[in-house]
Amino acid sequence: MLAAFSICYSFSQKFSVPAIVAYEWCTDYRPDDFSLMGIKGKREIRKITENTIVLTETTYSGRKPIKKHKLVKLDPNRLSWSNTHISGPNRHSQFLYEIVAEGEAGSRLDFRGLQVNYSKTKMTPGVVASLELKAKEEDAKLWKLLAKKMEEQVNP
Repeated sequence: MLAAFSICYSFSQKFSVPAIVAYEWCTDYRPDDFSLMGIKGKREIRKITENTIVLTETTYSGRKPIKKHKLVKLDPNRLSWSNTHISGPNRHSQFLYEIVAEGEAGSRLDFRGLQVNYSKTKMTPGVVASLELKAKEEDAKLWKLLAKKMEEQVNP
């Protein structure tokens, strides 16, 4: 039986675009989004309601496909959304995003990751802390890249 443990981390990423523009760009899910991140993968998007989306994503670790189903809940009034993994290697994980205005022309993403990992052995607090740092660094690096892509597309 697999043991579950939580990886919790957060960071902020600045954008040089207005908050509403950043929110709309971030939540405009498209099949080719992985190409923006330099990741080999595909995404199917199924809109359930105006503010509820199910993403079916397949990425590759080497040649092995990794399939995930994610439930995305949008909250345009708060410029926020959540992404909950309903299947895949990190099922039950939840990621929270909120865009905050910084003046009229800038904004930032406040991100909180609540990732559930599964292991055949119990994880020590030191290993969990190391995994939290690694997850934070990887996701922050990815969002730095996405910020650049957003700014290129919005301010050509």
